[in-house]
Formats: sequence, structure tokens, C-alpha cells
Amino acid sequence: MPHSPFELINPDGDPDILLLCDHASNALPDAYGTLGLAATEFHRHIAYDIGTGPLVRDLAARLGCPAVLGTCSRLLVDLNRGADDPTIVMKLSDGSVIPDNADVDPFRNAEEFERRITLYHQPYHDAVSRQIDRARDLGRVPVVISVHSFTPVWRGVARPWEVGVLWDKDDRIARPMIAAFEAQGFVVGDNLPYIGFLKNDTLFRHGTVSGIPHVLLEIRQDLIDTEADREVWAARLQHLLPPLVTREGVHEIRHFGSRTDR
Repeated sequence: MPHSPFELINPDGDPDILLLCDHASNALPDAYGTLGLAATEFHRHIAYDIGTGPLVRDLAARLGCPAVLGTCSRLLVDLNRGADDPTIVMKLSDGSVIPDNADVDPFRNAEEFERRITLYHQPYHDAVSRQIDRARDLGRVPVVISVHSFTPVWRGVARPWEVGVLWDKDDRIARPMIAAFEAQGFVVGDNLPYIGFLKNDTLFRHGTVSGIPHVLLEIRQDLIDTEADREVWAARLQHLLPPLVTREGVHEIRHFGSRTDR
């Protein structure tokens, strides 16, 4: 049976919120084996965002909203990258060489590169677009919230943040989300530990370009690596998100541009 490139939850749910989870899975289609890696590598963060898949499924059920989750490891193709990004098929990730990705790019093995885009990358983004179009057809402007996770330690240095809120120029959700987490006592990274403005990434593609309100939430992996922890976070987000997305001026198409503009 072919490997489905995405998982769609509650497709007819509340159109005011759309949850995304680019790196929900560490799975690979059978034909790819382990990409030449030891199987244990797929339990590491290089293969997926630990904890995010179950968390997003739970949160979508609590909010009654749709969610689109990626079903392939980011080592096959990174759904949070544009097709023109050289890191969309990683050849080296946090010290691990991915043997079967060595020549997979538009210049050397263009056929395999295009195959991964066509079969796994594009269908995921098409599914996201369809959910946004559904909301627009209903006369609604959805808030797109993408959920990721990050490692507690990077290259031997402990990361102090418990959550990160990543955004470009559209601050309609980001700034009140930062304030809401800080009010609960969390150490929050404002565009940390990563930046939220990357040309042609998921939220650039589905939020920035179209003027749809959006934000990327990063949660430290040790806070959501057990079922009990994820349940706590799902309940927390269930209460935190609705006041943010019902604020005046949120459900409007507004074009802020991007920090990537030249």
C-alpha cells in the first residue's frame, strides 16, 4: 500500500483554526528502508519533532478544529522547506550522515529529488491549501498554528527556553502568545531557538504570502516526551489559544510583507 503523505484530522471542523505539524512522524515509505542509517537514528530529533504528533492530534480533538500532519520523516524530505532550499533533503544532520541522500538534489539525482517533492512534499502542502480554501469558502479567515519541538541541548549547550514563538512580520498571534506564556511563568524565546522568517517555508507559503494570520510554536522536547506531559500541554493550549484567535483584527487578510524581502 502506498505511503500516504499526510494525515488529515477533523477536515470539517472549526474553520477558525488550522493546526499544522510538519515533522510529526519518523516513518519512511518501505522502499526507502532506513536511508542507509542505523534504525536507532530515527528515534532522534533529526528524524522528527519528538512529541508533536500526539500533541497535535489531542489538541485538534479538544478544539474541534482541522489539523494536517506530515507522515514522513524530515530525513526523506523536509516539509518545512521550499523546494529551492538546499536543506530540503538533508545530507548531514547533527553529526549524522544520511547515506542515501548523498546525491539527492536538483543537480545530481534530479529524478529522485523530484519524486520526493511530487509524492510527499507537494501533497502535504496541497492538503494545507485545501483546508485554508475551505475556510475561505465559508467566509472565514483561519489562524494557522504550526507546532514543532526543539532539543533541550544543542551542541553541548543547554537551551534556556521552554517554548519558542516564531514569526515574521505578522505579529497578530505571536506577540499576545509570547505575553500569555510569560504570564504563566514560562521562559519564552522570541524567534528563538530558531527564526520564523524563512523564504518559502510552510508559514511563508501559507501565511505570509496570502495574508493569513499565523505563528509557529516550538515546545522543548523534554516537556512533551511522555503521554502525561503531552496531555498537560494539550490542556494548556486548549485554554490559551481561543482568547488569542478571537482578538479583534485577527480573522482578517492582512499583508505585512516579510523580513526576507529584498
